Amino acid sequence: MCIIIVKQQSNVVPLRTLKNCARINRHGLGIVWLDTFEVKKYKSKDYKLLHTNRPFIAHFRLATIGKVNKENVHPFVCGKKQNELLMMNGTIYNLGNQKECDTKVLARKLGNVPREMWRTKLSKIDCRFVSINTFTRTFQIYNKHLWTKRDGIWYSKDNVLQDELVAVYGTLKRGHNNHYLLASSTFVGRGVTAKKYPMISRGVPFVGDVEGIGYNINVEVYKVSQGTLSALDSLENHPNWYERRKTEVHAGGRVYTCWLYFNDTISYKNQKLIHDYENIYSLYDEDDGLEYMGDLDEQELEEIKRIDNENKIK
Repeated sequence: MCIIIVKQQSNVVPLRTLKNCARINRHGLGIVWLDTFEVKKYKSKDYKLLHTNRPFIAHFRLATIGKVNKENVHPFVCGKKQNELLMMNGTIYNLGNQKECDTKVLARKLGNVPREMWRTKLSKIDCRFVSINTFTRTFQIYNKHLWTKRDGIWYSKDNVLQDELVAVYGTLKRGHNNHYLLASSTFVGRGVTAKKYPMISRGVPFVGDVEGIGYNINVEVYKVSQGTLSALDSLENHPNWYERRKTEVHAGGRVYTCWLYFNDTISYKNQKLIHDYENIYSLYDEDDGLEYMGDLDEQELEEIKRIDNENKIK
């Protein structure tokens, strides 16, 4: 579904955020450098070019309509208005085809619309847009209420801003039916809860917040965005059914303070307690998808440590 970043100031986008952009949106990178208004197109893996104090507007593509090629990397010229360019985050399913992406077709159509009507037209579409004029050296952000602003930088989606640590033990784990909710999140590692808790399975697992009873629960730890955390809350019906609370987890030789979903509404007495929800990892390559961008480096470990420390303060 893509992401657009608008950075006007001299501050630098965190490398891990850029890495998330490339990992999630792997089908091309388009950049408009705001100090020159030069347009460049690259592969998503070239994300380190954006780890700079230069101002820019960047678009990472995840293809939904149209071929994966350089011709479908944003931005696109708006019809005959060669100085007007368009970027989009979202999908318009009645535009585009197997060859051309929807944004390219929309840009061509916008070329026939008076410039003063663009905001009205684009506000009716549930997507995020940026238009750039390379002649006047100006740009406009559309549908700004759908964007996220962090440290003076605009992001068209927040799924790359992964500031929360979550430990999952059931259907959210890799190989299970709800893991798709963590598809854009960063896998930190497998581990166990520092404290013992009772866990039972009634088709799906339940963990009670009763310390000292049961086992150290096997979990997977992920870095997630606020948007993903909200989606998990909705799945678990937090706080009415499961309730999200902080607990410590041992993973990879470190201790993390993570969110974990507890359920105290059911009884754990006289129940068979387990430490691991039945898994189907044997159906999958053990490393498939977990480290798409490579192992965590020292800078990324320090970032996780910072998030962990902030979680302890909250």
